[in-house]
Amino acid sequence: MPEGATKATNPVVAEAHEVNTFHVPKAFFDKHPHSKPHLDGLDHYKQMYKESIQEPEKFWGKLARELLTWERDFQTVHSGGFANGDNAWFLEGRLNASYNCVDRHAFKNPDKPAIIYEADESGDGRTISYGELLREVSKLSYVLKEMGVKKGDTVALYLPMIPEAVISFLACTRIGAVHSVVFAGFSSDSLRDRILDAQSKVIITTDEGKRGGKVIGTKKIVDEALKQCPGVSHCLVYKRTGADVPWTKGRDYWWHEEVDKFPAYIAPESMNSEDPLFLLYTSGSTGKPKGVMHTTGGYLLGAAATGKYVFDIHPDDVFFCGGDVGWITGHTYVVYAPLLLGVATVVFEGTPAYPNFSRYWDVVEKHNVSQFYVAPTALRLLKRAGDQHVKHRMKNLRVLGSVGEPIAAEVWKWYFEVVGKEEAHVVDTYWQTETGSHVITPLGGVTPTKPGSASLPFFGIEPAIIDPVSGEEIHGNDVEGVLAFKQPWPSMARTVWGAHKRYMDTYLNVYKGYYFTGDGAGRDHEGYYWIRGRVDDVVNVSGHRLSTAEIEAALIEHHTVAEAAVVGIADELTGQAVNAFVALKDGNESGDQTKKDLILQVRKSIGPFAAPKAVFIVPDLPKTRSGKIMRRILRKILAGEEDQLGDTSTLSDPSVVDKIIDTVHSSKRK
Repeated sequence: MPEGATKATNPVVAEAHEVNTFHVPKAFFDKHPHSKPHLDGLDHYKQMYKESIQEPEKFWGKLARELLTWERDFQTVHSGGFANGDNAWFLEGRLNASYNCVDRHAFKNPDKPAIIYEADESGDGRTISYGELLREVSKLSYVLKEMGVKKGDTVALYLPMIPEAVISFLACTRIGAVHSVVFAGFSSDSLRDRILDAQSKVIITTDEGKRGGKVIGTKKIVDEALKQCPGVSHCLVYKRTGADVPWTKGRDYWWHEEVDKFPAYIAPESMNSEDPLFLLYTSGSTGKPKGVMHTTGGYLLGAAATGKYVFDIHPDDVFFCGGDVGWITGHTYVVYAPLLLGVATVVFEGTPAYPNFSRYWDVVEKHNVSQFYVAPTALRLLKRAGDQHVKHRMKNLRVLGSVGEPIAAEVWKWYFEVVGKEEAHVVDTYWQTETGSHVITPLGGVTPTKPGSASLPFFGIEPAIIDPVSGEEIHGNDVEGVLAFKQPWPSMARTVWGAHKRYMDTYLNVYKGYYFTGDGAGRDHEGYYWIRGRVDDVVNVSGHRLSTAEIEAALIEHHTVAEAAVVGIADELTGQAVNAFVALKDGNESGDQTKKDLILQVRKSIGPFAAPKAVFIVPDLPKTRSGKIMRRILRKILAGEEDQLGDTSTLSDPSVVDKIIDTVHSSKRK
């Protein structure tokens, strides 16, 4: 057995032996509009899974023709591979994402609800039909073309969770433009960096945003970013609150004034399957954000296939994903999956706690939601608030999804028992920005589940557990290591925008012949997968992946800081919290005001969600003689595991460790 491989004596794997397996509740089938899911049980999944691994081209070719509408059929299902980073799918095929999400459903039933907008204030929402969506998307497409946007150009979107965000996605794809969405919680500096990297010439935003009863100054943030983005010629502004906002004549235009100039139908642009669909920036371990690029045919197929089988979506379902469109969850499961499958998607502007802790369940009840999908962070918050807020019957709710990080067993059980009333099937989904859609996940109504496990691979995904020491694959069950995938799948990201070498080095060159996820994982005695979290320098806060290097770079921008090291530690509410260790330049004060200033620095540079929960000012950081900061030591100190630091004599100055321990202890005593 390779060095580093572990059998079930490992307590982490052994935990799986003690976990109860939950079968699909009988009530799931009683609630079901067709009394059964798309698959006839686990054996049907196993049979399809086997075909997807042994005959991937036959499997994916059939599914692509079944779930997507092609303007021109493809002859070649797949070419390329991991070795050269040249994967391509459905090569000669031509299609349009907007047509697949809107037109084909609008022609069939123009009055069917497409978007159910649940505004921050509960009475302010509205429902948009597929027919209306087609008209709105067409008008905006004309506006973008008038602004000079051409096929292949990138358009930046900095929008809150409103229907116009979805309309913007679809208008870009309709004319062959590449959308680059920036989460509307990012600072002006982060927005600027993403606009410059993607070379966007047009940006779409709002005068303000509303969230949890608070107002967000989106236009002000955009204006600040655009001071350093000379390439942006047009800024289109949707009027969300009607507030007075700064205005640059000749650059800024009102959405409502512009769309009124144009007709309500424009033909969709013909796109090759491998044409870029969107860029989405994600944190990398170098600190410079990576623009992950997804292409049209493969990504759309991943979204549609996982929507259909993981969430068991049927034509009359109402789908509610609580993720923000600024992250991959919102791209795939607020916008693309539900609209590709022709169902209604809930666009939720608010927060789970506003105006009270019943808000999610009010929405589920009001709109007869059948599938609900949210991050464990929100569930931890709601569980802590108390069961009295979950009095709702939610009679149509049959699939409960979890996304963004592993869900703790006690939260899983609360979700199943209190929210789902033991009648809904819980699917704990594992995937990443780079995978495009779910890769390890239960299938709704099909897969028996274990609280805390992402269960079994989706079609076409062949996981491997690799020994990080030897780099060899560890075969068999009851093993731990790092998680990789052995064969390509359609919805995987094709490159990092303008940095293909970085893409290769991050995902495909780490273990030759494999896609490396960056996560540790275990495979239990029944072949179920347990995701352990990042093995690189990335922290996961409230389901959002943040690079420690990016936060460190923000801290070092402050004039008092000499060096900084950031680590993630377990946090009851957010999963992980950011803790920062900072060494100041000589002559600077290390008081509470300095700590506050440093937290503000991160908020300004990246955004409020990246702000450190604690800042420790230390004389120096633990470094090897070559200058590498040993973050592992900092993690151990924070976890109270000073007795497990290992040999610190190899550090350039071993005495700093005791000083750091003293600093952490004295700050905890305060």
